[in-house]
Amino acid sequence: MTPDPRDPRPLIGEPLALDLLNTRWAGTPVNDLLDGVQGYGIWLSSNGLDGRCTADGAGLAAILQAREAIGLAFQDLRDQGELGPGARSGLDAVLDHGRLRRTAGPGGPEDRAETDGPQWLAPWIAVDDLLALLAQGAPRLKQCAHEACILHFFDASQNGKRRWCRMAVCGNRAKAARHYEKAKG
Repeated sequence: MTPDPRDPRPLIGEPLALDLLNTRWAGTPVNDLLDGVQGYGIWLSSNGLDGRCTADGAGLAAILQAREAIGLAFQDLRDQGELGPGARSGLDAVLDHGRLRRTAGPGGPEDRAETDGPQWLAPWIAVDDLLALLAQGAPRLKQCAHEACILHFFDASQNGKRRWCRMAVCGNRAKAARHYEKAKG
């Protein structure tokens, strides 16, 4: 999938749940792609959802609720190693707006998300994606190790030891800082 060329985010293309978290990135103040309907439209486009979801105020409010729930879940995983009651409740509040419908399609079973309204489709898919990622292994859900970075990624490396959202940026910054401290000290 090709990201929308208007998408200003430094890390694009992570699984949908993490890509939603990455709509906020480091800056002073923190940058937020979802600070308005236009940014929501860009996010939908970057994720191939613009043909299925409409960028409007109701959709923006719903996706912000999903981002908050996913963020709380991620914080619980990082701090406690598991989802706490508040995180589970937040995720379930989004999931309550939809369901997965299985049908017999011409090529076999087909799954289709059905939601209470169109504004809930993207949020429901994002939270469902988080559950799928958790099933692959919660320790693979990570935040960049650079202290100034707030981006998230799914560690698909063979050994599960990826530390940086992008080695070329955050990894090199950390290496340069360590080198500077060694040389200084």
